[in-house]
Amino acid sequence: MAEKIKTILITQQDPGSDKNPYVDLAKKHKLKIDYRPFVHVEGLSGQDFRQQRIDYAEHPSVLFTSRNAVDHYFRLAKELRITVSDATKYFCLSEAIAFYLQKYTQFRKRKIFYGNGTFAEIMDFVKKHKTEKFMLPCSDMLKPSIPETLAKEKIDFSKAVMYKTVCSDLSDLADVKYDMLVFFSPSDIESLYKNFPKFKQNTTKIAVFGQTTAQAVENAKLRIDVMAPNPKAPSMSKAIELFIQQK
Repeated sequence: MAEKIKTILITQQDPGSDKNPYVDLAKKHKLKIDYRPFVHVEGLSGQDFRQQRIDYAEHPSVLFTSRNAVDHYFRLAKELRITVSDATKYFCLSEAIAFYLQKYTQFRKRKIFYGNGTFAEIMDFVKKHKTEKFMLPCSDMLKPSIPETLAKEKIDFSKAVMYKTVCSDLSDLADVKYDMLVFFSPSDIESLYKNFPKFKQNTTKIAVFGQTTAQAVENAKLRIDVMAPNPKAPSMSKAIELFIQQK
C-alpha cells in the first residue's frame, strides 16, 4: 500500500485559474498543494543581444515556440528602439501562442500561422515559406531538435537567444518537507541540487513529466514514483491521482 500523500510541491508557477486540475485533486483527496518555480527566466539585455549581430529587419518571418519567446522578442525590439514591420509573418507552435500574440500585434490570418503544439505541424507552414529568412527567438536551453529540423529542411534561419533559464533561490524551503515533489524539466533537478546539494530522497515521492526529465532524475540517482504522461494518464494531475488511489 502506498504511503498516504498529504502534501505536494509543484515546481511550477501557480496556474491561478479555475481550470487548474490540481485544485480538484486537492479537494478530492484533501491535499495541501503548493506551487514554487524551481527555475525562472531572465531576459538578455539589449547590449548582450546586440553581440549576436541579428537584425530584426532582415527576418520577415518569426518562429515562436513559447509565450516567453513572444514577450522577449517584443521587449528587446522596444528596448533597442526597433520598429517591427507590420508585414512580419509569425509562425506559432500552438494556437495559444498565436492568440497571446494579440498582446503585441493585430491578429491577421495572412500573417499568423499556428500548429497544434507539435513542431512537425508548424514545419508544414514554415516549408511553404522557405524562401524567407526566419528568426527563432529562444532561450539558452532550446531543444537541439528544433534548429536541427530547420537546418535539415534547408530553412534560412537565425537562432536568437533572448532569455535564459536560471535556478531560483529556494533557501526558504530548506526546512520544509513535502510528501511528493513534482518535476517538469531537467532544469528543475539542476536547481534542486544547486539549492540543496545534500538532498536525500528517503520516503519523498518524486513525480516527473516527460522523458528528458525522467533521464535527469535517474542521472541524479533518484527514484521515480510517478511518471507522466503514460497510457493511463496523459496529464500529471491524473498520474498523481492514480498513484494516490493505489491500494
